[in-house]
Amino acid sequence: MTVESAGRPVQAELAGMPPRLYAASPSRLLAHVDCPRRYRMQYLDRPRPPQRSQRAHTSFGLAVHNALRDWWDLPRERRTADAGRELVRTSWIDVGFRDPEQSARWRRRAQDHVSAYLSGVDADDQPTGIERTVAFVSGTLRVTGRIDRLDDRDGELVVVDYKTSRKPLGTDDARTSLPMALYAAAVWKMFRRPCLRVELHHVPSGEVLTHTHTPESLTRKVDEAKSIARDAQRADADFAERGVESTLFPPVVGPLCTWCDFRAHCPEGQAAGPEKSGWAALEDEGAPRPVEVDRGDARSARSH
Repeated sequence: MTVESAGRPVQAELAGMPPRLYAASPSRLLAHVDCPRRYRMQYLDRPRPPQRSQRAHTSFGLAVHNALRDWWDLPRERRTADAGRELVRTSWIDVGFRDPEQSARWRRRAQDHVSAYLSGVDADDQPTGIERTVAFVSGTLRVTGRIDRLDDRDGELVVVDYKTSRKPLGTDDARTSLPMALYAAAVWKMFRRPCLRVELHHVPSGEVLTHTHTPESLTRKVDEAKSIARDAQRADADFAERGVESTLFPPVVGPLCTWCDFRAHCPEGQAAGPEKSGWAALEDEGAPRPVEVDRGDARSARSH
């Protein structure tokens, strides 16, 4: 049964029926926390407002991730550091750079980073999953996401996420990461085996940051996600009724506004400062880490 509200069909809640699930990726949940205005434009507005063109740091990151993904598809005898270098070359995305010279320079850097990283990887240690889609349901929240790599080490499942930012990672990044905790919870649910260890692999530096959760800390992270989801679900319902007149999507104005893909449609964000160039995250030493793109929207899934 449906009712019409503000010109939109809205599913009526029937007495005795279970509450509707809120389905989201970790990126969607964090988008609502970071800036409800951006969340609305990215996930709710139809048609979605045009985004600015892809930035260079996204092209760089996607090329590195794609090379590390495809390396495991190679025959065992071809899984070498040099093969990783070639995979970067063939998967390079020449978008967002200032000019061809800058693009070529950063392609060489990506090749160096991937080659150095793969020199420390055991080619015989086949991961349990590569870009594996995982999901779980808790209460009214359904989480779906894609993990870069899932390892099985001595019977222990380990979630691995690649990072490509210029800035080094913080010591608490693995411990506090909501997506990583949700991925671990999803792996535990799907494989029916405890998954407590999460790792961030910073490819440019080779640094690996590790955190081992407890069942209690994972539960707290899932509860955090459910709290965010309740707020987002209320906002979604208000948007379904009131559209862009809803007051539940205020902008969060700050430095990240200068990086936002939707700032052309946000007067408050435009007032926060001049927009960063497409290559600023690669060349600007003082740049904050911009919001990471949800790679699920940018590249195809592959599971092994």
